[in-house]
Amino acid sequence: MAEQQVFATKGNLILYKKALKLAALGYELLDRKRNILIRELMSLVDKAGELRGSIEDTYKEAYSALQLANISMGLVTPYANCIPVETGVEISTRSVMGVELPKVTLKERPLKVTYGFSQTDSQLDRAYLAFEKVKQTTAVLAEVENSIYRLSVAIKKTQRRANALQNIIIPRNERIVKFITDSLEEKDREEFSRMKVIKAAKLKSAK
Repeated sequence: MAEQQVFATKGNLILYKKALKLAALGYELLDRKRNILIRELMSLVDKAGELRGSIEDTYKEAYSALQLANISMGLVTPYANCIPVETGVEISTRSVMGVELPKVTLKERPLKVTYGFSQTDSQLDRAYLAFEKVKQTTAVLAEVENSIYRLSVAIKKTQRRANALQNIIIPRNERIVKFITDSLEEKDREEFSRMKVIKAAKLKSAK
């Protein structure tokens, strides 16, 4: 056992009591961190569900409008090709208990229709606006889902460290502290008994 490999000295007792206190504090901090990360994760899981529902509804609206535009105008591919590719995506980070989470932002720009109105109708406009909304929502969903993944990894790592402290390090240090304390107390009792014998012998010889 680990405690049997430790010298039972007052110096070691102080050392392991301090280690035990630090381990207990470390566990408390890790447990608090884990709980905060779990709360953040659960809120993002709820948000992701709402975003997926919103995207699904908006996609239905967009494709319905696009289908009607195709029926009334013929294929709208030439008009779709007029819409520029999105290049205004910015990614930054925020920190939650030391875990870096992404923040995805689309640069705000005026909503500008890049196709002419003479040969188009309102259904194409509806589809265009709906797909713009999908794009914005998809950026937020990407941020949320990536954050969920990072939080899940961090929670598992924090849980492993907390478990190691709770189930291995703290019990081991408790056993060592008890072993040293018991050993020192036994030494004190032996020393006390020895001194009593010496004192009794001195008194006897003095007579």
